[in-house]
Order: sequence, then structure tokens, then C-alpha cells
Amino acid sequence: MFPVKYVLVKRYKLKVEKRTVLGKQVKKLRREGILPANIYGKDLKSTAVQIPEKDFLEVFKEAGETGLVDVELDGKMTPVLIHNMQKNFRGEILHADFFQVNLKEKVKTMVPLEVIGEPKAVVDKVGILMNIISEIEVEALPEELPEKIEVSVEHLANIDDQITVADLKVPTGVTVLTDPEQVVAKIGELITKEAQEQAAAEAAAAAEASAESATEAGAEGEAPAEGEAPAEGEAPAEGGEKPAEAKAEEKTTEPPAQ
Repeated sequence: MFPVKYVLVKRYKLKVEKRTVLGKQVKKLRREGILPANIYGKDLKSTAVQIPEKDFLEVFKEAGETGLVDVELDGKMTPVLIHNMQKNFRGEILHADFFQVNLKEKVKTMVPLEVIGEPKAVVDKVGILMNIISEIEVEALPEELPEKIEVSVEHLANIDDQITVADLKVPTGVTVLTDPEQVVAKIGELITKEAQEQAAAEAAAAAEASAESATEAGAEGEAPAEGEAPAEGEAPAEGGEKPAEAKAEEKTTEPPAQ
């Protein structure tokens, strides 16, 4: 196994209130810094709630979608996972769902991967690090879900060195559902400064050669210098001597003597 470390889930708390503002009217809540949300789950009727956006963002920053959150509503605590966030084009959260979980039943969710360290290949300028995926799907009891999985890439030293999902180490009780052959990170070929300069020099040389060819092609259409024969089919320059080919042609076309 490669150096991989997981961070076990931590429990967080949020206090919410029942929400009576529904539909398009929730825009007013957002303007007041209130985030509309819903609590739902298996055998649980969806309940509209609201929460100060600031409070939500503070918890979500730490919990993400895998952290177990105890939501308090009317004095009752409900363990949930944050799901199905709706965002606008600016990335601002417009709505969130709190999915009630049964602590004794396994759930499926995505766990983020956090790449740490700098590959030896990058330090030695052998190649570049390519992060292929940033999360994997797992199944586990809510309290056993890892908050994130840290993946150390420092040992990657050569081109094509890689870490796959099969190399990841997860806590006991957690089942990885993502394809084990899926590449997490790998070392790709390095485009060096020298290679870039060489490519630029080759492009400049090609452009120069093209310009010279164009100049030569233009020169072919110019009038011949004094004393030179014109191109085939052209009339001689005024006052100039006829070319030898023309003299020969005149001679052969003269009529025979009578």
C-alpha cells in the first residue's frame, strides 16, 4: 500500500427552525441571510426548515457531504448528512437538503481525496503530477464514514508512476464502490523550458524558410537582367539581342531559294 491516511468522520451540530416561506418567496429569506433547506429521509416526511446562512457555511466548510451533522429542530436532534445543494452561477448556495440517516444502516456517499506532499518526480523536474479524480464512492455506517482520505504522492519518482483506487487504505467497515483500477494520480511527461524553446526555434525556422520560398517565387516573375535571355515564350527586351533559340527558329523557317 502507498502512504494513504484517512480522517474519520466528526460530528457537528446545527440548530434550524421550521420554515413557512415556500416557493418563489424564499428569495426574500436569502436576501435576509437565511438559507432554505429540507430535512428528509427513509420513512420521514420532508420538513421545510431554515437556518442562518453563516451558521450553515461554517459547518459545511468542515463537514462537507460526509460529515455527520446533528440537526436540532424544536429540541429534537436528528443525525443527517448534507445532500443536494443547489447553487447559482456564482457558486452561491441557494438550498440544501439534510438527509436523515439511521446510525445502524449503511449509506452510500462520495468521500473527497486530498493529495498531500510533492512528488519526487516534480522536485527532480522529471515529470508533472496529474490529479485524475478528487473523490471516491464508499458505503459504510454513518459514524464510520471517513471525512476525507489523504493521499501522499511524495514517493512518485518516474514517468507513469501512479496511485490507483486499489492502493487506497480505508477504515475497517468501509467498502469502496469506485472501480479499483481507476487512477487517482500519476506522473505525466514534463514539458521543459528547453523543449518549449526548441519548439519555438523550429517554428521560427519554418516561418523563415516559408518567407524565403515566397521571395524566390516572386523573383521568378521579374524581367531578366540586361544580357540575359527572357523566359521561354517572352519577347526580348527592347533593343536587346534575340536569344539563340529564336535565331535558330527564324533560320529554319526561311523559305528555300528559288
